[in-house]
Amino acid sequence: MRNLTDIYVRLSDEDRDKRCKQDESESIQNQKSMLINYCIEQGWQIHNILCDEDYSGADRDRPAFNQMLKDCEEGKVDIVLCKTQSRFSRDMEIVEKHHNQKLDAPSGTAIALADSMNEAMDEAYHYVYDRSQERKKRDTKEIGISAVRGGTIVGEHEVLFAGTDEVIEFKHTAYSKTIFGKGAVEAAKFLAGKPAGLYDMSDVIQF
Repeated sequence: MRNLTDIYVRLSDEDRDKRCKQDESESIQNQKSMLINYCIEQGWQIHNILCDEDYSGADRDRPAFNQMLKDCEEGKVDIVLCKTQSRFSRDMEIVEKHHNQKLDAPSGTAIALADSMNEAMDEAYHYVYDRSQERKKRDTKEIGISAVRGGTIVGEHEVLFAGTDEVIEFKHTAYSKTIFGKGAVEAAKFLAGKPAGLYDMSDVIQF
């Protein structure tokens, strides 16, 4: 894999007004430095460093952001890297789908996705599972989680980053439980001969 990377940084007027000594990491310079160092550590090749300064995350006409999207559409990059999700987009939603025999909702994977996203945002977000009980606009600090149950759907998880006039989606669909069995076998093979310790699937996959 080429691992060609676009680095995206953004500083809005709102962020600038809030900046203080304790908030220095939000600066453009520090965002760039942090992300460049991360690329070096991972061995990723930097294709472009794109910067939008004085732009809100809700602004649909961000020049650097639009250039990043164009790079993705044209297949010029494999990875987009930003400091936090807030640099990228505003509203986050998770939709998970499973078969009609599944008892729990939302799925553990959906919660794990939300926890991971929230952790990256310094635990600033709360989860909303049902909007039918309240009639109000969406809170900017929420992660919506929806569950669908029907038929023999093995498993589908979709993460949406919704901005003005555009939505970016990341989706995984399992068509058979065979893939979970294969994953378990690969994990067992990885553990064979390993010393006692704490491992997770990122050790097995080794991106």
